[in-house]
Amino acid sequence: MISMESFPPLMFAGLIVIMLIGFPVAFSLAALGLACGFFAVSQGWFPPEFMSALPQNVFGILSNDLLLAIPFFTLMGSLLEKCGLAEDMLDSMGQLFGPVRGGLGYSVIIVGFILGAITGTVAGQVIAMAMISLPVMMRYGYNMRYATGVLAASGTITQLVPPSLVLVVLADQLGRSVGDMYKGAWGPSILQVLIFALYTFVLGRVKPDHVPGVPKTARTLQGWALWKKCLRGIVPSAVLIFAVLGSMGGLPGIDTAICTPTEAGAMGAVGAFILAGLHRRLNWPLVRDTMLGTMRITAMVVFILIGSRTFSLVFQGVEGGRWIEHMLSNLPGGQVGFLIAVNIFIFFLAFFLDFFEIAFIILPLLGPVADKMGIDLVWFGVMLCVNMQTSFMHPPFGFALFYLRGIADTLYKNGSLPKKVESNDIYMGALPWVGMQLILVAIVIFFPQTVTAFLDKEKPVDMNHASELLQQMGGTDDKAKQDGLSSDDAAKLFAPADPASAASQP
Repeated sequence: MISMESFPPLMFAGLIVIMLIGFPVAFSLAALGLACGFFAVSQGWFPPEFMSALPQNVFGILSNDLLLAIPFFTLMGSLLEKCGLAEDMLDSMGQLFGPVRGGLGYSVIIVGFILGAITGTVAGQVIAMAMISLPVMMRYGYNMRYATGVLAASGTITQLVPPSLVLVVLADQLGRSVGDMYKGAWGPSILQVLIFALYTFVLGRVKPDHVPGVPKTARTLQGWALWKKCLRGIVPSAVLIFAVLGSMGGLPGIDTAICTPTEAGAMGAVGAFILAGLHRRLNWPLVRDTMLGTMRITAMVVFILIGSRTFSLVFQGVEGGRWIEHMLSNLPGGQVGFLIAVNIFIFFLAFFLDFFEIAFIILPLLGPVADKMGIDLVWFGVMLCVNMQTSFMHPPFGFALFYLRGIADTLYKNGSLPKKVESNDIYMGALPWVGMQLILVAIVIFFPQTVTAFLDKEKPVDMNHASELLQQMGGTDDKAKQDGLSSDDAAKLFAPADPASAASQP
């Protein structure tokens, strides 16, 4: 006979099994949740009315205005990725940094960071950068494993750099401000770029033949013409980034939000159309493909959200949250032990799931435990985002490696590459970059200041000022206490609100 106490582990085991089967996760989750829910009702663990609340529960989640930011940011990123911005920036940056040892690697890393801040799509970024840079790297004698590794890793930076879709979903699931999540992600994003650049620099000193400089005679542009082309790609992109993130309080030093993430996403989509027009690439086929891609991603997110909500509701109904909390809060090492265990768990889940599935399925189970242990949820969310980057780089399951494999074969068949890129080179080339991403995870765990240093500092409450305000309102501290208002309550009442958080809430 199955007891309710032993049922949550069985549900969790069933969750792992259906993930490994390979059937679409959204439908598998919904089926598993409904089956377990009806079984729980038959066992009398909760009344049938509990399941009847599911439609309203799902509708309440989907009516969240914050989720409207997802199609807007997706539309913005897809449009910029298809309008040729990546090609222009890679060509100009490659010529600017090319003569330096490892220069093509630096240009890929920098362009990956900039594109990550304006496109947000790993597939398009990896494919676009590989089409332009891989033939050039092979032509000038770059090591094959370095070339494939830097292209795949630079494409995955987009998952961490604001305005990443991952951070929007994490903010929604953790109940935190999107602006704060973006501010917290800037530190690890910059560190990621520096770690990649440092690896390239060291490799250029230890094995200079792996990352040779490009002869200056290979440049097609010189002097001001080259700088003009670089600035033509960077300046409009920077303006769009600052406009979108600054308006929602997502940049360090900006503590005032004038619009919600949804409104900022809409403004970013309009800015993407303007940028595409400036590059003279705006046409109906481009808009049609962009809208179709946005529709597919948005529909996928919605169905995963419905399935995960169905499973989560039943799991919480049989007190699965208490089982997770008891299991994780008793780990040795306190907060650090919990964070290390969670990151190892997420790292292995990322072999089989993408970031949307992890965020919607696993995060609602882990977030409440982290909150009760006193862990800052913005720090927690950004740390998991850094970890989930590796899901695109895991050999042999990483999607970035699949994209790279496909585009490399296409380039070889059309004669752009002098030799075939072997799968072994792609997989072995990814390992050092996965290691660097895991180093960043460790840095974020042991040095939370890399995230929290960019967040707004809490303003101290002046108790004397609160008392004066009470007196001006015709009361005293004693009168307030008689009315059930303590000094702490008064401090909370008159504490300054966080406008960034308020504006980003739906």
